[in-house]
Amino acid sequence: MASGDIAQITEALAKTHVGEVELSYKGRGLKLDNAESVKEMVQEIEQCRGLQSLRLEGNTLGVEAAQAIAKSLEAKRELEQCHWSDLFTGRLRSEIPPALKSLGCSLMTSGARLTHLDLSDNAFGPDGVKGIESLLKSSACYTLCELRLNNCGMGIGGGMVLASALTECHKQSSAAGSPLRLKVFIAGRNRLENDGATALAKAFKLLGSLEEIHMPQNGINHPGITALATAIKHNPNLQVLNLNDNTFTKRGSIAMAEAIRYLQCLKVINFGDCLVRSEGAIAIAGALRKGLPFLRELNLSFGEICEAAAVVVAKAVRGKADLEKLDLNGNCFGEEGCEALREVMESLNMEDLLGSLSDDEGEPEDDEEEEEEEDDEEKEDEEDTEENGMNNFEFTCIVLSPQEEPHYSSELTSFLISPSAEKLISLGVKRIQLIEQQVDVSDASKVSEVFLKISSVYKDEPEVKQAIFESTDALLRKAFSNSHSQSYSFISSLIVNLGLLKSEDKKIKKVAVLPGHLLALEHAAAQEFFPADQAGVLEEFVSRLVCITNETLTRSRVKNRLHRFSDHR
Repeated sequence: MASGDIAQITEALAKTHVGEVELSYKGRGLKLDNAESVKEMVQEIEQCRGLQSLRLEGNTLGVEAAQAIAKSLEAKRELEQCHWSDLFTGRLRSEIPPALKSLGCSLMTSGARLTHLDLSDNAFGPDGVKGIESLLKSSACYTLCELRLNNCGMGIGGGMVLASALTECHKQSSAAGSPLRLKVFIAGRNRLENDGATALAKAFKLLGSLEEIHMPQNGINHPGITALATAIKHNPNLQVLNLNDNTFTKRGSIAMAEAIRYLQCLKVINFGDCLVRSEGAIAIAGALRKGLPFLRELNLSFGEICEAAAVVVAKAVRGKADLEKLDLNGNCFGEEGCEALREVMESLNMEDLLGSLSDDEGEPEDDEEEEEEEDDEEKEDEEDTEENGMNNFEFTCIVLSPQEEPHYSSELTSFLISPSAEKLISLGVKRIQLIEQQVDVSDASKVSEVFLKISSVYKDEPEVKQAIFESTDALLRKAFSNSHSQSYSFISSLIVNLGLLKSEDKKIKKVAVLPGHLLALEHAAAQEFFPADQAGVLEEFVSRLVCITNETLTRSRVKNRLHRFSDHR
């Protein structure tokens, strides 16, 4: 074959595009100030047939240079991916919006249909979001699958503008017969805070198509976390949820636990450094027990989680065949707690999946002092009980005063303020009706408190036992009739009241554990008020109680009941 023929074939092959057609200027560190500085780049863009992907990241782009590049893109209808992160280093913030507007307008003019837009690491603030607002609302983004805006300093205002643009894009694309189906959303380190996160949550709920959400380090507290939790329920294909380094606390954690229960495709959960705390970890464990069959990674590191709650989490991942890593580093286990956790993972044949515990914070320093104070209080309570010949329960639990609960009948109020078997009996058959009608079962802590007060008056007398069990049955039946999460919240409140778990609410005082508490709990477990996963949580914490009284009741009786229940439900 002649050399001329070979040259022709080579040239033809060069013009034949197989797979994605991409031009990349990535990481060259070019200082592109004006049209002259991008002259060669513009020529290459214009000459590239079927351009699908343009990588400009790692350079610095001025307004005039951006306008020149934008002009060359007006004919690039096939363009799908714009990788434009880290593109404005050293530029004035005022330069960035007009540069972005020029580039965006060219994409709208060209008729391009984007699938990927990456503007991460540009620190353009709220004004920068306004620079891409029109683009995001336009038909150029009806097909957008991935939107990456990590570390852009959007702030609350930028988050709201972004949310509004996505909402409008979905509205317009739906009207055009092809709704926006965004799959990947990345916006970490943007100072979105609660208002920005809440605005985006509304957009997420509307989209319903997300598969990955990455929003770490945004200063989001429980109101924003709760809003996001509500939204992700409506994204059933979600696989990756990264909210690292925000602040859940108990309320946010419980809301998120309730939400992820619906996400059966979820593979990666990163709630590290989110102040999940023990009560939140227990709620999340409940979601793990009930679902998430494809979970690969769970990060609950640096969350102020105690060892007992961590053990509940560890047991909850049993049977997760795809699990690759459980990260519980940086919590509050202490040396013995770390060893206990390793033993649990070893017993599950999952010891290799537990991440390092090298940064464990140890048990809280004030635990010992608090325990001494609580021991002293319990001794005083016991002495008072012996002197008065009755259960002085009102001094060891939050008191319900008539002023606090004006809707209670006087008889029920009298019992709750100062519980006694005689008062419970005197309520007669109407006690069930009073409890069902007047106890606010929407408040799990209130349900826990009333449960403990009723069961505190236990006596080994048929009439008293019947009154107690009928009353607690009525209370729990109503409380758990509609919500799985409500029963979990009840259990969390219960173990806090019993002193088995520290609470965020410093006003809650530990009660002196009485035989009636555990007997009523045993009875409740037998009635199957608690789902199996929750019975397992109760078992874990009840097993940590020492012998409660000098009577025949021991922890093993209740523990065994709960163990049988959780195994056979």
